[in-house]
Amino acid sequence: MSSLSRELVFLILQFLEEEKFKESVHRLEKESGFFFNMKYFEEIVLAGEWDEVEKYLSGFTKVDDNRYSMKIFFEIRKQKYLEALDRQDKGKAVEILVQDLKVFLTFNEELYKEITLLLTLNNFRENDQLSKYGDTKTARGIMLMELKKLIEANPLFRDKLVFPSLRSSRLRTLINQSLNWQHQLCKNPRPNPDIKTLFIDHTCSPPNGPLAASPVNLPVAAMAKPTAYPSLGAHGPFPPGAAVANAGALAGWMANVSGPAALQAAVVTPSAMPIPQNQISVLKRPRTPPATPGIVDYQNPDHELMKRLRPAPSVEEVTYPVFRQQAPWSVEDLPTKVALSLHLESAATSMDFHPSQQTLLLVGSAAGEIILWELAVRERLASKPFKVWDMPNCSSPFQASMVNKKPISVTRVAWSPDGSFIGVAFTKHLIHLYAYTGPNDLRPHIEIDAHVGSVNDLAFAHPNKQLCVVTCGDDKLIKVWDLSGRKHFTFEGHEAPVYSVCPHHKENIQFIFSTAIDGKIKAWLYDNMGSRVDYDAPGRWCTTMLYSADGSRLFSCGTSKEGDSFLVEWNESEGAIKRTYLGFRKKSAGVVQFDTTKNHFLAVGEDGQIKFWDMDNTNPLTSIDAEGGLPTLPRLRFNKEGNLLAVTTADNGFKILANTAGFRSLRAMESPAFEALRTPVDSSSMKAVSGAPVVSATAVSCQVERGSPAILQMPNGVDPSKSRVDDATDKTKPWQLSEILDSVQCRQVTLADSTDSSTKVIRLLYTNSGVGILSLGSNGIQRLWKWARNEQNPSGKATASAVPQHWQPSSGLLMTNDVSGVNLEEAVPCIALSKNDSYVMSAAGGKVSLFNMMTFKVMTTFMAPPPASTFLAFHPQDNNIIAIGMEDSTIHIYNVRVDEVKSKLKGHQKHITGLAFSTTLSILVSSGADAQICFWSIDTWEKKKSVTIQMPAGKAPTGETRVQFHANQIRILAVHETQLAIYDASKMECIRQWIPQDGLSGPISSAVYSCNSQLIYAAFRDGNIGIFDADSLRLRCRIAPTAYLPRGSQGLAPLVVAAHPQEPNQFAIGLTDGSVKVIEPTEPEGKWGMAPQSETMNSMTTSSSTTSNHASEQLRR
Repeated sequence: MSSLSRELVFLILQFLEEEKFKESVHRLEKESGFFFNMKYFEEIVLAGEWDEVEKYLSGFTKVDDNRYSMKIFFEIRKQKYLEALDRQDKGKAVEILVQDLKVFLTFNEELYKEITLLLTLNNFRENDQLSKYGDTKTARGIMLMELKKLIEANPLFRDKLVFPSLRSSRLRTLINQSLNWQHQLCKNPRPNPDIKTLFIDHTCSPPNGPLAASPVNLPVAAMAKPTAYPSLGAHGPFPPGAAVANAGALAGWMANVSGPAALQAAVVTPSAMPIPQNQISVLKRPRTPPATPGIVDYQNPDHELMKRLRPAPSVEEVTYPVFRQQAPWSVEDLPTKVALSLHLESAATSMDFHPSQQTLLLVGSAAGEIILWELAVRERLASKPFKVWDMPNCSSPFQASMVNKKPISVTRVAWSPDGSFIGVAFTKHLIHLYAYTGPNDLRPHIEIDAHVGSVNDLAFAHPNKQLCVVTCGDDKLIKVWDLSGRKHFTFEGHEAPVYSVCPHHKENIQFIFSTAIDGKIKAWLYDNMGSRVDYDAPGRWCTTMLYSADGSRLFSCGTSKEGDSFLVEWNESEGAIKRTYLGFRKKSAGVVQFDTTKNHFLAVGEDGQIKFWDMDNTNPLTSIDAEGGLPTLPRLRFNKEGNLLAVTTADNGFKILANTAGFRSLRAMESPAFEALRTPVDSSSMKAVSGAPVVSATAVSCQVERGSPAILQMPNGVDPSKSRVDDATDKTKPWQLSEILDSVQCRQVTLADSTDSSTKVIRLLYTNSGVGILSLGSNGIQRLWKWARNEQNPSGKATASAVPQHWQPSSGLLMTNDVSGVNLEEAVPCIALSKNDSYVMSAAGGKVSLFNMMTFKVMTTFMAPPPASTFLAFHPQDNNIIAIGMEDSTIHIYNVRVDEVKSKLKGHQKHITGLAFSTTLSILVSSGADAQICFWSIDTWEKKKSVTIQMPAGKAPTGETRVQFHANQIRILAVHETQLAIYDASKMECIRQWIPQDGLSGPISSAVYSCNSQLIYAAFRDGNIGIFDADSLRLRCRIAPTAYLPRGSQGLAPLVVAAHPQEPNQFAIGLTDGSVKVIEPTEPEGKWGMAPQSETMNSMTTSSSTTSNHASEQLRR
């Protein structure tokens, strides 16, 4: 329907409302779908007219349109069901359950079961989730508030919630104007025409004598008569309504899609409703913004008309918006000063900084070589020239292309988001993936024959929470690969070679933008259903797309075949260009490159310069030539902090530009002698132990000979086998060990009602949502604490700043394991939590029990002893598969759904103490009380290898060992009372080891990775807690028992430690007296361990900083 026809409907709606045709008004609203009358909707909801509610909604959405629609219908039908139960009308309730609610069964079976179980209760308020349900009127009001939020967030209701601002009786006014117009067209107009119908055009009958023309006597001014009149009919103002696609595509299609990760916990609350995969295809309409001077683009979002008509921003989740305060900035924040220049053997073609190590730069060259630079020491850490790793497995076209000996260049290098992998794309067919585990350790991982011709771009993505590589090439295809080289998706649809890809996500929606050399922009979901949008890029040639660092703003930069360059910001919700940046004056012979930083700046290499823009201003902010020597179109790349900028030079090299913070990061390792002379800064909350030895970590080779010392005491944990660069890097890092000796030096909270001297906390878990903590005691009883969302704790997440509630259902049930006939002193309690926090599985020497986390009821029991279960782990890809470590040293692979042991793994000599899955490597790693670690294939369940942990001299290879995978799913942490050890699971060998020593000499009771795998939290039986750097195993912070244990608490010590799933600097400990404590660093620090002294000095006054720099220069001379 055309826009004028749509407006006519609004005029009719206004007319019907003014004439009091109430039923007709709402029927037209529903049938047209143009305006959702929220006031009318509120009336029928509060009146409980459920059939009318759904009938009215049906004009705007259906139950399976998207996640918001499903929640809306679920809430309405659930309320109708509860009201029937409240009236004790079980027959009606059953009818609603079968006819209305059954549609949700396929999306969440457990939720449907929970709802069904309400029929068995005399009063459904006995259900904990519904215990606060009041009377019907109140419940409808609460539900209405929820529905209004859902409707306002639903993209299908966008533009439909606000009635246009119209003057009263607008349709009558237009008719009067039309009649005036018709009257003026009369050949013989009468002064007082008699208008009796609107069905035909008005004309005055021939006059009896000459009379002056006068307007129709209606309250509308006469209009001037034009010189010519267009014919009406087919060209009238209301043409037939041909369907026109909605232009709101770039984000509109994303807002309508939900991924499988959206299926959440089965809780009978509004937030628990599951979300289906939306299958509605989105209409596409190519659109090129007008570039003709003098033509007004009314669809441009910056045009005044669009500003008035623009809808409210789309919402991805039904939450209140969070307003972020923009940090102050200036041109000084830009890295514009040359810090260093480095040379290559051939031109740099691609660069990328490590995501967390800000001075680590990866460079790809025109000769096919990749080089890893540590900029702080100006040296190469690794260099990998191009070579084919496995020619026999390469395709015939590639092997044929290698005959002509044409040089192969790197087209793209990229780090994975966690910095554990490097991707390299080449101008012929191939991509190479390297695993990066530390300086000088760049290990070939896999070679993929990805495309026919050049691989033009490569990027990492996380579809379905699995790390993958997205590639594109000259063969017009986009492909998605996992890290084992298996292809998951091939996207076809481009009609020209694909130039670039830009994977991104909005909440749980994963998608890919792609651009081709014909200027087409397309977007893809991971579903093989074709592109969702089809647009023309400015210039219609080679274009690259990038998001701002926070993912909220989309930009593109490219060049036309004629050499004109374009830098623009896109309005995703409208699929239109929001802003075009100015400042390109010369035509380019190639394609300009660009990058973004700090959510505020854009940089482009053009005309031998680097040009900078403020994202919110179309005029250039500044430009620099970096002291000369740049090519016409330099390539550039910011580091993640935005304080360093790598820029290619014309002489086959690159320069590093820096701001003040960038210079500090480069000098952190430049002048260690000067740093050592500085006086440590006093802190009331931390004690800087500048003279204390840094507890060392030893890099170990698994080939240590018998009789030789297994632990080599090396300063600062340096591996003697590493290169000089690695050695220099480690020695010059200005680490400062901090000690926390008093309770005021950290934030902590003891969980309410947690102390129970009759039991010990043996196992401890955070809930996956981060809002609660679950403990398992030596008596087999589990306890749960939850944090409330309030002004003090607006996120509702676990925090040391608020005391959580010891949570129990209203029934008073405890989650108690089967301990009949069990000797609790010898039992090995074990626990595992489902990914959606709905169920917890545990055992304490008896049967394994599966508990419902809402009701604490036992859903089922299985695996009755003997042998008893000693460790539990859910399969990461199937909650129905559980790995169960047993007392008899076997591992059972158990399918809960069919109640059957699928496989029984044998390889240990004593009971199982740890299990960990890696989907990246497709392995299960197990540990036992025999100090062995075994590696199993999860495809065949065959043992691949077993290793015995390297024990200190004089120690027997026995004792419990725990294992946990690093976030990269490659490294694994092994914890034994005698050591912390890091293993490379892909090689199945130990790469680093630390043993208790100096201030931390007691046996280790427990250790875990932080949620981002940057830290390791270790608890010791003497009460100390150590916080280690996860890569080097250097001690960063020691928390003494006096900081968190009460005075005179002899024998009290932590037995288990758990890390918060989202806050990397928060952990919890379970103690021998049954208590649980949550510990965080103090607010000013925010992190564990003191900052390097060079950073600390930066907070001092300008004068002292100047003096220090002067002294540094003198020392260098």
